Amino acid sequence: MGTHKEKLSILSEMIAFARVDHSLKRSEYGFLLKVARNLGVSKDIFDGLLKEKSPKVRLKTQAERIVQFHRLILLMNIDHEQHRKEINTLYNIGLKMGLPPAAISQVLEVMHRYPDNIVPPDVLINIFKAYYN
Repeated sequence: MGTHKEKLSILSEMIAFARVDHSLKRSEYGFLLKVARNLGVSKDIFDGLLKEKSPKVRLKTQAERIVQFHRLILLMNIDHEQHRKEINTLYNIGLKMGLPPAAISQVLEVMHRYPDNIVPPDVLINIFKAYYN
């Protein structure tokens, strides 16, 4: 998965998204740290990103962008709260990634049908596939 710069960019985007409500909850921090470790980024480097953002790097493939969108959905729902601002921000991030607006809307709508609003990866992939075929 990507270069070190891409990984730092992914984490920076997620940290910024977590702070949309002007705070970083313990559950969000824990989730972000797990993502960092999964990406092979140390805790020290991750903690540095909390203080200073990494430059934005556009993910090359559509699959990488969909995975990042899914991570952001998981992050939004980790605290079991969704604010309109978070949903709007997530929608706009998806647009900036080049994801189809209708697919983004559909994912944000169907997430409420699943426990803890966690859209299963296969459901997410099938939604996006429908808009690319």
